[in-house]
Amino acid sequence: MRRSGSVQHARDLGRHDHVCWSYDDIADFRDRAREYLAEGLALGQRVRYVAAGDDAGVLSGFEEALASGAAQVTSLGDTYASGSVVVPEDQVRAYAAATEEALAAGHTGLRVAAEATPLVRTPAQLAAFLRYEHLVDRYMAGNPFSAMCGYDTTQLDRPAVTKLAGVHPCANRPAPFRLHAVAVRPHGDSGPAGGVLELGGEVDASGHELLGALLERIETGSGGLVVHAPELSFIDHRGLLMLADSARRRGGELVLRTRATGAARLVEVLDIPDVRVEQIP
Repeated sequence: MRRSGSVQHARDLGRHDHVCWSYDDIADFRDRAREYLAEGLALGQRVRYVAAGDDAGVLSGFEEALASGAAQVTSLGDTYASGSVVVPEDQVRAYAAATEEALAAGHTGLRVAAEATPLVRTPAQLAAFLRYEHLVDRYMAGNPFSAMCGYDTTQLDRPAVTKLAGVHPCANRPAPFRLHAVAVRPHGDSGPAGGVLELGGEVDASGHELLGALLERIETGSGGLVVHAPELSFIDHRGLLMLADSARRRGGELVLRTRATGAARLVEVLDIPDVRVEQIP
């Protein structure tokens, strides 16, 4: 099962976990990346550090793993075409191929730590990368690939960092809520996985702009929207309406599965069409 919510260290993250690590000191990220990748080696994974600059020394002490191919260092430019706008689907395919190569080589999966700040500096870069983060999270949810994504808060503004944290299942400095791929298709759902999301945290007036931005960037598929929300503590009427609008743009209804008892009452009182709330234990 994947971790979700707030994390304070890079340990105990498994083969499907996806963590956003924002920092204001590059030395802190490098320490956490080293810790994260060392644990991946202990789990039998192939590990890769994607270096944004002259920081390949992060894997000092990994010499044996580097020599055997169990550990790798690549440059950000070689991995993501740094300075350009990422093509989300192409990048997911590249990591899927790298995961298959790791499995074929006898590893239990692939674990990557990447300092990705140069990829999200402009609005166009950020929009594409939010989409990529969602698509790669969907891949991770069902495959033995995990990643730690580093973002420098001294170079990015707060809204950008909040959006990036919001599309990760877990973060060291989490957003008010998170909207990401599901680890397991709930209740035996069929149909495109793009129509199933997981929502956790609290959605109130302060989060409407964030919710709109994330829905715009990660929407995909058709046939409505299923939102699995076992860790949703609160959602207001505007948040419900935004989710319902997203489902309608997909051509179907919104199904919200949650423990938050107020959601069903809001739908009833406001008579919101094409919304079904299912209480889960």
